[in-house]
Amino acid sequence: MQDTHVHEIMHMMMESGSVYTRESLKKAIIDTFGVATTYCSCSMSMMTADQAIDFLEARGKFIPAEDGFYTDESKKCSH
Repeated sequence: MQDTHVHEIMHMMMESGSVYTRESLKKAIIDTFGVATTYCSCSMSMMTADQAIDFLEARGKFIPAEDGFYTDESKKCSH
């Protein structure tokens, strides 16, 4: 099992340029990183894809759009 930093999810979102729903983001995460991957941050580890989405949303990392949300560089931490 691989533990991937949540910043990698944000990078994936920015590189795609897509607008996501929770469902489409979860699918993209699993398609990109694999079903067995867990996610970590500086304060948490071993998160599922759903928990990682909740974590990013709770920290204001998503920008609302008409059909969902996206993210950009302004939402990343600088560490």
